[in-house]
Amino acid sequence: MKEIAEAAGVSISTVSLVLNGRDEGRVKAPLAALVREKADELGYTVNPLARSLRTCRTRILGFISEEVATTPYAGGIILGAQDAASTYGYMIITVSTDGRASEENEIATLKRYGVDGFFYSKMSNRIASVPASLGDYPVVMVDATDADNQIPSIEPDEFQIAYDATKRLIQADCKRIAYIGCSENMIAQDGRFAGYQAALQDSGFAYDPSLVCNVLNNGPALRAVDKLFDERNPDGFFCFNDARAWYVYECAARRGLTVGKDVSIVGVDNHRVFAETLEPQLTTVELPHYEMGYWAACKLISMIERKPVDSSSWPNTTAPMPPLDSPIPAKIHCALIEKGSVRS
Repeated sequence: MKEIAEAAGVSISTVSLVLNGRDEGRVKAPLAALVREKADELGYTVNPLARSLRTCRTRILGFISEEVATTPYAGGIILGAQDAASTYGYMIITVSTDGRASEENEIATLKRYGVDGFFYSKMSNRIASVPASLGDYPVVMVDATDADNQIPSIEPDEFQIAYDATKRLIQADCKRIAYIGCSENMIAQDGRFAGYQAALQDSGFAYDPSLVCNVLNNGPALRAVDKLFDERNPDGFFCFNDARAWYVYECAARRGLTVGKDVSIVGVDNHRVFAETLEPQLTTVELPHYEMGYWAACKLISMIERKPVDSSSWPNTTAPMPPLDSPIPAKIHCALIEKGSVRS
């Protein structure tokens, strides 16, 4: 820094302010630009280890996940977190766990690396409790909700997902709109079922429980949807996810019905295996994996640094990210991706 100060004709303290990003309001912009230019010319780079010894911060974030790190279509969560961390000068160490014992071992390892804070992520938006071993660290939950609504968290707006999808089917003039749901007890199922009912009610449709079919997967699910076709003859389907939409495509084909003409279908996920290979392509609500990861990293960094991060550099995303001071849990309004499975 002494060499840079001499080259730029400034004090060492000015160089320190500029290179540590603390020059705003303290150093005139042209002078700060000159310092950065001279630093580049002299090949100056920050030594993270030296800085961590001085500041007692490593600028490392620990990402603890259950299934997320090993699930291809949810990898956007980690990508979003990495992009945000890099923007603000942090890096991420990601670990995947398969139970409480494994989780505690990974947490202990990350602590030995001196991480400044933790992401705690589950798959498919579940209610979860952060381990007590993280009690002394800043923590943000990703695609998960704290049982006591005390830990900052980010999740899709499950209610709005279903509301928007069902309203789209109503706009397509569907009269008998079925819900192909999930028989597992989870936040997404509860929120989407409630959104489906609310959209019907707000549009003057009577809720008909015989049009609801909650299933798991494989043969039993296909047979349940097949039975629904025979007994109720729906002309619109909102499906809990893209995988369940496949059963509707299959049953429609068996009856000689054309998807996008005779029946309309909306899924959730924008899962490439289903949303891009079904014909016609599936209209679906895209889950905001990237946005959740990006928002969570910004929130965690703001907690570590105890000040708001500059959101002016946030990327343009498919779904708009909520403010960092949103109520717990913060919710993202997901985007409906129009394709060909809903009649125009």
